[in-house]
Amino acid sequence: MRKLTWAARCIAAASGVMLAAAVVAPSAVAYSGPDPKPAAKPGKQAPRKQAPAKQAQSKPAPSKPSTAPAGDGSKRCQTSRDVDSAVVDYSGSGLFETIFHTATDQRGHAFLNDSRNPGVWIDLGLVAGAPTCVYDAAVAVTEENPGHLYLTLLDRKGTLHQARCTTTSTPFTPANLATACAPGFTALSDTPV
Repeated sequence: MRKLTWAARCIAAASGVMLAAAVVAPSAVAYSGPDPKPAAKPGKQAPRKQAPAKQAQSKPAPSKPSTAPAGDGSKRCQTSRDVDSAVVDYSGSGLFETIFHTATDQRGHAFLNDSRNPGVWIDLGLVAGAPTCVYDAAVAVTEENPGHLYLTLLDRKGTLHQARCTTTSTPFTPANLATACAPGFTALSDTPV
């Protein structure tokens, strides 16, 4: 009986230590950033530490730097890739099963693809008022013929820009997109991001 009592006390003590460690440790364990800078002594500057190798940039450097202006005075625009699509699913429309895709690249350019014109990606910078550094793109379409294609772009400052393009039986091309989307992109006021 004494052996069981002793074992129970040891288990309880070990559980208490583990519980205390769990309460204290999460904040220290959860921090995965670079080591904080040590406090500098008066009159001396702390040595600079480099970020650990595991935090090095994993994207390959572009072979040619972007020459397009970033729009807010900075030298380059670097974003992540993004895609979106919308399909006309109303069978009474002449555009039935037409798919519109938008995509962004890592240099802040946005593109549109009309499935009726496979393989052709149109630079949305051709449309008046398009931001020069796009972080995200979205597309929506109404189902009439003619209907409307809504293109929405998020710029680096967090402002949304939207263009309403007229859809017809003619696929979008680089030659007709700016006319179909006239007057072009306008900023949506009070964007909350």
